[in-house]
Formats: sequence, structure tokens, C-alpha cells
Amino acid sequence: MQPDEYRKMAGVEDAMWYYRALHRHVARSLTHAVGADARVLDAGCGTGGLLRRLQAEHPAWRLTGVDFSPLACALARERTGAEVVQGSVAELPFADAGFDAVVSCDVLCQVADPARAAAEFHRCLRPGGAAVLTMPAYPWMFSYHDREVGNLRRTTRREVDGLLRGAGFTVVRSTYWNLLPFPLAVLRRKILPPAAPRSDVGLFPAPMEAFFNALMAAEHGWLGRGGSLPAGNSVLTVARKP
Repeated sequence: MQPDEYRKMAGVEDAMWYYRALHRHVARSLTHAVGADARVLDAGCGTGGLLRRLQAEHPAWRLTGVDFSPLACALARERTGAEVVQGSVAELPFADAGFDAVVSCDVLCQVADPARAAAEFHRCLRPGGAAVLTMPAYPWMFSYHDREVGNLRRTTRREVDGLLRGAGFTVVRSTYWNLLPFPLAVLRRKILPPAAPRSDVGLFPAPMEAFFNALMAAEHGWLGRGGSLPAGNSVLTVARKP
């Protein structure tokens, strides 16, 4: 990811509808998966938005972030005060079985060998530990946005399940999300792309943000009651290390 994209992310991820929904889904999944005193690794923490959310909701959790980018690490430390280590998700600088949960949001789509990174998540989790993973959905949706944010691939729910099972995990929850805004994403990215492409990271006018937040609240309510979605612009997977 380019440095400007990290700065854009840091400026909007506490307020933009997409990051708010992403962090809410991940926080809910982690809350159901781990105890009150969990040690949690954010693998590919970016500029620290998820760490901030988890700090506020679960102050007893022991949070660590890791990111390949020195700029992202500096911004995450500045914004959270959490332990943030520079390193690769494909070669995590942590001991075996040191975490109760590993979360990775839209990161394995950016590494050359996602299977190696998934194996590293498995290595760093204690037995019974949880992995929460999100990925951008559908190879056919690859667009200017993916190129701008550094994505190498998009994937399907079945492919994510296979990736985690191949690393030794048991998949316990797998669903698409970001369904309700999906037709608009297809329209913008595949049918009417902007003349001067840049990433879609950025705040919309307040009425549009409110509209998307309402859509995401409906999805959150459904998924929070144990439902699943048959399609969407993103994949959410929860798995456990046996």
C-alpha cells in the first residue's frame, strides 16, 4: 500500500461507514470467541483503527499489532499507545502459541503467499485459539480500488475456508457481508469507474454515510443473530486451532 493510502486510512477509519462496519463485525466475532482476559494479535493492523475499537470495548484484552509498513506502525502507535511491532504476517515475530486470537482484516489479499501467513497465524495461536479473517470478495470484482490499496487478489468464501483448513484450522463461521451496498459497488467499480481512478477510501457526505451506516446496522443485526449472507463485497470467516 502506498504511504498516501495509510494517511487517508488514518484520517477516516474511525468515521467512514465501511471501517465502522468492518470493526463492528470483527469485534462481535472476537467477543464470542475469546474470554475476558484474552491476548489478541491484529495481524496487519494498518493505522490502528481496529485496535482503537477493541481498546474501547475490551480494556482488559492485551492487544498487539503487527504491520509491514513502518509508517503504519508509527501511526498505529501514535493513535493507540498499544504494542505495535514491525514485521510480516508471513513471518510473524512472535513465539508459538502466544495468542488467544489472531485477527487479520483485508490483509492476506495483499501478500504473495497467503497460505504461509495462515500457517503463521496457526503457529502463533494457543490450542483452541480463534482466527478472525476478512477478505475482499470475488475475483471478478478486482478493480482500480484494489490496485490503489495494494490488493493482489480477491477471493470467494469457499477459497478462504480452504485456505484456513489447509493451515490446520477448523472453520466455525463463514459468511459474506457488505451485501446491501454491493450493487452500488458493482456499478462504481465495474460499470461506471471514475475517469481518474483512486481508492474509494474516504468519507462521503453525512447523509450518504448515514444511509450506509443504516444498511450496515441491518446486516450486523442479522449476522449477530447467527444468520449468514449468500453474497457480498467482503468475506468474514471465524476459525479455531484444534
